[in-house]
Amino acid sequence: MIYGHDRSSRAQRATIIVAETVFAGVALWILLLGGIETVGSWFGFTGAVALPFRRLVLFLFVVVTYVRMTLMITVLLKRNVGWEEAVAVPLAFFLYYVVLSVLGGLRAAPFGALDGVALALFASGATANTLSELLRHRWKRDPRNQGKLYTGGLFRYSRHVNYFGDILWVSGWALFTRNPWSAIIPALLFCMFAFYNVPLLDRHLAAKYASEFQAYRRGTKGLIPFVF
Repeated sequence: MIYGHDRSSRAQRATIIVAETVFAGVALWILLLGGIETVGSWFGFTGAVALPFRRLVLFLFVVVTYVRMTLMITVLLKRNVGWEEAVAVPLAFFLYYVVLSVLGGLRAAPFGALDGVALALFASGATANTLSELLRHRWKRDPRNQGKLYTGGLFRYSRHVNYFGDILWVSGWALFTRNPWSAIIPALLFCMFAFYNVPLLDRHLAAKYASEFQAYRRGTKGLIPFVF
């Protein structure tokens, strides 16, 4: 079960962090230690690889995400982490760290306006996701708020604005690879959030907060602020 418990889940959290670290190491090898040429040869790729600076920025995406997600898993995430999640989350890290590194590393695209858009999406999404979680974490630490539903901060614009932030930064990362195949990853992420995570979490919140959550749901969009 994903929601509804408050246990430490140390083994599951450790599994996620170890997997994330391994995949970050693979991304380092691919992007900065010459691994992209080796991976390209596995697929019969003979064209030019991405410029060193683009590969460096792609790895910086990995570093930023690694720091944010490790903070989330070790500090900000208070609920139970089940083994279902301990398997699914590393799969996401594999797609972000490894697959996007390969797709971006094998594209010799010049820098342009699209890269500026990609950087803006990544920065805004990472900020929205982490800031929303930090503000909620600070609010929940106040004993006066125990047992209350948090609807402040960025969550006043969307019931799951942290998920919306995820979609933004993953979309920015995918766009920066300049590889059309990368678009599959944020598209899958949106579908997972919209049709699985959001309904699942809404059912949990409705059971836990009853009328308080129903009022919140009537006045606040579920995923994309003011839209959906």
